[in-house]
Amino acid sequence: MNRLLEKREEEYPATQNRLYYRIGEVSRITGIKPHVLRYWESEFKAIKPHKGGSLQRLYRKKDLDLIFKIKQLLYEEGFTISGAKKKIREFERAANNRVRLRLVEKRPSGRERELLIAIRDELKSIRQLLE
Repeated sequence: MNRLLEKREEEYPATQNRLYYRIGEVSRITGIKPHVLRYWESEFKAIKPHKGGSLQRLYRKKDLDLIFKIKQLLYEEGFTISGAKKKIREFERAANNRVRLRLVEKRPSGRERELLIAIRDELKSIRQLLE
């Protein structure tokens, strides 16, 4: 997936080092028409463009990565929308598991542990105040 984005970055240098992309730019970069992108937003909840005060869709780099992955699943690998949704959920679960493993592998030091306990206690007290 990143290889696809890197190829597009070579073709469209404007995609490098940008925080947000408008739907027209995303359409040109990905080769997906704007109405299809809007449809995919409704089907794939992981695509969440930011809508600022102007209510214009502003996509982030992670949205572009996901759009390229969906495009690959649908157009190259022949998945249906529901099949692509399942595959995307599998990718997300695998990524979350990798993050959890990294967190488990790194045990906090004494000072870090004390800080985490203090943060936990503070969050508990905030929750009690809100209840």
